[in-house]
Amino acid sequence: MRPAQEQLEYITRTVDVALPEGALLDLFEEDRSLRVKLGVDPTAPDVTLGWGVVFDLLRRFQDMGHTAVLIVGDFTAQVGDPSETSETRKRLSAEDVRNYADRLLPIIKTQLLTDRLEIRYNSEWLAAMDMSDVLELTSEFTVARIMDRDDFTKRWDAHQPISMIEFLYPLLQGMDSVAVGSDVEIGGTDQLWNLLVGRDLQERRGQRGQAVVTVPLLVGTDGVKKMSQSLGNYISVRDEPADMFGKVMSIPDDVMADWYRLAAGATDEEVEMLEGGLSDGSLHPGEAKRELGRRIVTRYHTAAGSFEAEAAFDRLFRSHEVPDDVDTHTLSAVGEISLPALLGDTGLVASRSEARRMIKQGAVKIDGERVDTEFVDSTVVIDSVVQVGKRRFIRIVRD
Repeated sequence: MRPAQEQLEYITRTVDVALPEGALLDLFEEDRSLRVKLGVDPTAPDVTLGWGVVFDLLRRFQDMGHTAVLIVGDFTAQVGDPSETSETRKRLSAEDVRNYADRLLPIIKTQLLTDRLEIRYNSEWLAAMDMSDVLELTSEFTVARIMDRDDFTKRWDAHQPISMIEFLYPLLQGMDSVAVGSDVEIGGTDQLWNLLVGRDLQERRGQRGQAVVTVPLLVGTDGVKKMSQSLGNYISVRDEPADMFGKVMSIPDDVMADWYRLAAGATDEEVEMLEGGLSDGSLHPGEAKRELGRRIVTRYHTAAGSFEAEAAFDRLFRSHEVPDDVDTHTLSAVGEISLPALLGDTGLVASRSEARRMIKQGAVKIDGERVDTEFVDSTVVIDSVVQVGKRRFIRIVRD
């Protein structure tokens, strides 16, 4: 094992909170492999750069010889985490959760060291609980303690409903820590209260309470709200290099420092130089953002891929060229056709309603010309390139 202070400095460079104070250093000084828990509820189909922040922290623990204990919340995902929500979450079915888990795990594994990785499903112990177990668990916490949660308090004050099942969620998540005997639990800042419940439950059940470590939440590409698949302001770790680079170039300038630190792995010194250069004008925001894009693409792909992505970006936005690798879609219809239907069939949009919205916003073009109607003649689109937004293209050919 590396010296305790060296481990602390390496692991905690993006950490926001570590509780109790000094507990993490004490654990490192024990000179043993720690069990570091991260719980992930499979409630969405993709892994974002926002998720990547906490996976990077878990990977740093692994780099120092510790064991990552990944809890797949196949049971808790059906309950729904109320953190940072203003209304009751919709419950997912067991089938939905399994489908999401099957899609997410292969992606998550690429972010971690598989030889120091333990994967557990919390249905293993939570589904086995009977009513007596549930009653015993709820008896250990008062309503007053639950209402210490800021998001619950805000909803209560606003007279918004809070279901009983939401009160149970942090207790169930805490039982995960008891089940796997975690030494450390990590998560985003929105998980701090839940993580402390896990520590409390461990101590109540005769275990040593885990240290709790959180990282800041990465702001999405809109620069306002946290990165979220439901909000659409995210970048996937699976995005192709050109798409990833282009999306990074779209973020507001004022969030670049956080993105450098959290998404690109920049050191504190590098971030200070960035902020200083932007402040005194010696560094142009556009060039800083390009470097950010190169770093992020390199992190999830390759250095060569990052330079190719930047070149593709320049061809598209500086020279206004159509990308070289545009997919094709065959069209057999003749006469007047529905453009929203065509956009949906080609996969350029997720739904016809989105297509209609993009047309109204002037974001749909045919061979570079903006389209403002939902119906066009087939001759207009055949042998043409249809574009949605800045980065989505399809070439239409005759069947």
